[in-house]
Amino acid sequence: MMNIPYPEPAFRMRQEEGKDFIFDALRKKWLLLTPEEWVRQNFVQYLLQVKKYPSTLIALEKEIKLGELKKRFDVLVYDNNHQPWMMVECKATTIRLDENVLEQALRYNISVPVEYIVITNGNATYGWRRAEGKLELLEELPSV
Repeated sequence: MMNIPYPEPAFRMRQEEGKDFIFDALRKKWLLLTPEEWVRQNFVQYLLQVKKYPSTLIALEKEIKLGELKKRFDVLVYDNNHQPWMMVECKATTIRLDENVLEQALRYNISVPVEYIVITNGNATYGWRRAEGKLELLEELPSV
């Protein structure tokens, strides 16, 4: 498991009709604040502020096709050549990171091949590097 030192949150928040919303600075829009969205927003801030990944290389919740199915990945980081490089699957803090979560990320990786696969629920984070058909467990996220 990786240690993720999340930065102090400085999110713009608001309430509408009893529901909480968070402003997504990358997508420049207000989003319903679900438990999964909270994890996604904090993880993205870690990538931006701590790991210094450029915001221009991060895509959030884009649709991909898995055969006939349409799915959405949570976070996709591109390399400096704008090729898909790292995929992050975010889950709510109450969701256990198990083989099913990893398998979901690996299925997405079929449509969008990446070198690095990460799963997180905000409390726990695991990452792997795909190399020669194997998954190597990471101790920390790579630099871009």
